[in-house]
Amino acid sequence: MKAADIMTTKVVTIHSLATVAEALALMQDKGVRSLIVEPSNDGDAYGIITETDIVYKITANERDPEEFMVYQIMTKPCIVVNPDLSLVNVARLFAENGIGRAPVIQKQLLGMISLTDVIVKLKVSRQSTSDKVSAKIREALLHSRVIGDPQAQIDRECELAWDVVEELKTQSK
Repeated sequence: MKAADIMTTKVVTIHSLATVAEALALMQDKGVRSLIVEPSNDGDAYGIITETDIVYKITANERDPEEFMVYQIMTKPCIVVNPDLSLVNVARLFAENGIGRAPVIQKQLLGMISLTDVIVKLKVSRQSTSDKVSAKIREALLHSRVIGDPQAQIDRECELAWDVVEELKTQSK
């Protein structure tokens, strides 16, 4: 399995001249933990701004996010993942560089891949196929991850599990 097989294709981007407050608002609005910073020109590299950047560099230092620009706290160039990279190599890349997410780029931005994507997919691919209910629940969870609020994630997982159980009940009648 490759990075392209599990990456998220809906990537939220921001310009480097936006304020950190704008970046934070966009993250909250879209329910994401990071934003890809668009290149300033054709030869420029992509950057990334994460919730960790904001917490460590702005909030912890009691700085006003309205007074800082994205380019002042982002990582650029950021580590990128080739869409053909295997999941094992994605995991190694993340571990060696101490990162939790990276854009998937091949000439252009194709998607985003995170530790969560890798872990969830590894669990799904190694599960026993004998438990049909568990398999259906894991598949549904893989395709409907909620980012941000842990309680919302738990609520969504419970809702999906019941949906799968009800669907299987209907099929067995």
